[in-house]
Amino acid sequence: MNKRMHAEHATAASIQIEPFRSDHIQPALDLWRQCSGIALSEMDTPENLHRYLARNPDLSHVACNCYGHLVGAALCGHDGRRGYLHHLAVDSDHRRMGIGRRLIHHCAVALQNIGIPKCHLFVIDDNHAGKRFWQRIGWQVRADLRIVSRWIGFNVNPSVR
Repeated sequence: MNKRMHAEHATAASIQIEPFRSDHIQPALDLWRQCSGIALSEMDTPENLHRYLARNPDLSHVACNCYGHLVGAALCGHDGRRGYLHHLAVDSDHRRMGIGRRLIHHCAVALQNIGIPKCHLFVIDDNHAGKRFWQRIGWQVRADLRIVSRWIGFNVNPSVR
C-alpha cells in the first residue's frame, strides 16, 4: 500500500502519539526534509538528535499511523526554565486531522509534568502558514524578540562573524 492509500485510510483515532525514540530519528529527518517551513541545519544529525532525546527524555513525540509509519514529529526540550519546541511537522497527506495539535498537547503536558510552565518555539520568518497555524491555536508571535546566533564550537575562527 502506498503513502497516499495509507493516508486515505487514516482517521484521527487511528493515529497514535508516542514518545520520540532513537529509531524514529531517520524517519523524522526524512519527514522534516520534505516539509516546507522546516529549516534543518548541519546540527540536525542523527547523532545530535540522539543526544537531544537523551538530554530531554520523554518530552519529544511522534505520530504514527496504524501501519506504524511516522506521519508527524515534534522535538521538545527545556533549559530548566522554559520549554522549546523544534521542527513540528505533519506529513502533508495527514494534515487537518488534529495531529499537530495532539503532538503539541503531549509535549506541553510532558513539560508541565516536570515543572516547566512556559514554552517557546521557532518559526522561519517567511513561513506564513506556520505562523497562521500557531496563532490560530493560541500561540503569540512575538515581535519584541530576535534570535542572535554565533558559532562557538569546534574549529571556529574568532575573526569570522
